[in-house]
Amino acid sequence: MKARNKMLLLLMAFALVLVSACGGNAENSGNSANGTNSGTETADGSGEAKPVTLRIAWWGGQPRHDYTMKVIEMYKEKNPHVTIEMEYANYDDYWKKLAPQAAANELPDIIQIDTQNYSQYAGRNQLADLTPFLGKEIDVTDISQNAIDGGKLGDKLYGMNLGVNALGFNYDPALLKKAGIDSIPESFTWDDYVAWAGKAKEADLYFDNGMRPEVFFGYYLRTMDKTLFNAEGTGLGYEDDQLFVDFFGMLAKLVIDGAVPSPDVLAQIKGAEDSHLVLNQGIGVWQWSNQYVGLQQVANRPLAIAPMMGPNMEKGLFLKPSMFFSISENSKAKEEAAKFINFFVNDIEANKLILGDRGVPVSAKVKEALKEVSTEAQVQVYDYVAWAESNSSPMDPPDPIGSAEVFKSLTSLAEQMNYDKITPEEAAKKFREEATAILKKNG
Repeated sequence: MKARNKMLLLLMAFALVLVSACGGNAENSGNSANGTNSGTETADGSGEAKPVTLRIAWWGGQPRHDYTMKVIEMYKEKNPHVTIEMEYANYDDYWKKLAPQAAANELPDIIQIDTQNYSQYAGRNQLADLTPFLGKEIDVTDISQNAIDGGKLGDKLYGMNLGVNALGFNYDPALLKKAGIDSIPESFTWDDYVAWAGKAKEADLYFDNGMRPEVFFGYYLRTMDKTLFNAEGTGLGYEDDQLFVDFFGMLAKLVIDGAVPSPDVLAQIKGAEDSHLVLNQGIGVWQWSNQYVGLQQVANRPLAIAPMMGPNMEKGLFLKPSMFFSISENSKAKEEAAKFINFFVNDIEANKLILGDRGVPVSAKVKEALKEVSTEAQVQVYDYVAWAESNSSPMDPPDPIGSAEVFKSLTSLAEQMNYDKITPEEAAKKFREEATAILKKNG
């Protein structure tokens, strides 16, 4: 009898060991083979992912809204503990909505931001430094340091580069030949440009749709070893106003002579479908590389990309971050926001939906994978940006606080010159006065 009881006790002890072992496996079911946890644990260590809500805001047209929402759904499927609230609009309405949110310290967790507004938000401590997330929540293994540094202000990283762009001339080779111009070489000058515009006019064509003042004057200054803003962001980066006179005098004459559309004519263009190139009335458009694919799709015929003019094109050309994803300083879910940014930048399937709309991907692995599923126009962009990378110089520091107001002044003065209401000399003097006052006020 005693032997029988002893046997029962041994059996019970063995059963307890089995139960304990099973319980231990259950507690560690979130662990991978190498012992690292694959899930997000709650504070109580249960292994269950804690529910997180993220607000994400971006600007763009309907195609961008559509694919961004699909990417968000992909992320939610992989991360069911995450709820994502989306806020999106066109460019102008986006910034009108974001400004009061910033003033109230209620920015979304993740905001899309461009170089023009970057310093304003980062310089006022409204964006979080992403440096602590690099190599952890954000994998930068396949991203160049130059691409990362594009989002730096000082020694802090306030935005993750979503893609890079390069300036160029997007044109129709057939219309170019109609104007008596066989081809555009890799190396050409401003004098060539003026001559070609004259030939286009003789063929009853516009050569282009003009140039955005702040973008292309900045490019012109770089070719002259100058910059639009000084390093401190407290004034202009050039001292000789003759640079302003030469550049805008040349452009205004093209408009006044009818080789380039007037502001009245350009105001009638509401979208790519109204572009003179699309309507076979203009040879091309000076613009960023990420706009090429959309233009080609609407034109629905073969187009090409030419580089910028020189001399010193290599000094003027640069790779520009098309836009950033930033995390607001007021976000209470910074780690999860960083994980979403990592997904957006590095996930190949997600980028098969994005297809370089926000610029040529910064991840080398993603870029290579996309070539297999990209259209001919998209491959043209990848190849042009790769060429530009080898024929360009580092970009200038982010535009300073107050730059948007400076650009508004410059655009207004350029329009007045195009209407022949003010001389380039008068405009140069007025621009210096207005820009200096704006930058000193915000410096």
